[in-house]
Amino acid sequence: MTAPKQMYYEKRAQILVQNLRSRHFDACYCATAQEALEQALAWVPEGASVSWGGAMSAQQIGLMDALHSGPYHPLDRATCKTPEEMKQLYREALSCDVYITGANALSLDGQMVNIDGTGNRVAGICYGPETVLVIAGMNKVCDTLEEAICRARTVAAPMNKLRLGDGTPCAVSGSCGDCKSEQCICNQIVITRHCRPVGRIKFILVGEDLGL
Repeated sequence: MTAPKQMYYEKRAQILVQNLRSRHFDACYCATAQEALEQALAWVPEGASVSWGGAMSAQQIGLMDALHSGPYHPLDRATCKTPEEMKQLYREALSCDVYITGANALSLDGQMVNIDGTGNRVAGICYGPETVLVIAGMNKVCDTLEEAICRARTVAAPMNKLRLGDGTPCAVSGSCGDCKSEQCICNQIVITRHCRPVGRIKFILVGEDLGL
């Protein structure tokens, strides 16, 4: 990454960390994926039950591999063999010790926007797991909440549908069609603007481009 981009991310992260903490989130900035991995593991107690949803950024920093190989109890939907097993795992994930997720977008004033098709990911963010750990590249940060919502719908959602290979209008055109498709990924749009209890949701902002 070029020095100007690194400096840009660092300066914006200083603002964002301060604003997240003012909203009672815990937050820190890590310049590299390796630093982010070390910080994430410091926030996951040994023996903890851990699950995740829509966490490409966490995968990219190596967190899932570390959880599978370490002293933790991962609840991984990739191990499910039937739809019934996956439904049961989604329910168990809502009572896990640590829930890991990414962010579709963040506003510089400290609000997070997530868009979901099934709802299991945003459900875990809102309620249930003891701790929620958000891994977010600084490429997800927008100046305003309105821009963050726009990013979630017009950037993150179409790219995720292209990744999944579903034939929604946005996967065909690359642009949000405000659809009502059966395969729509924009069924829930959740803005997380404040943390209660204090510190339950923890952010690791990473000075790299991660996720979609």
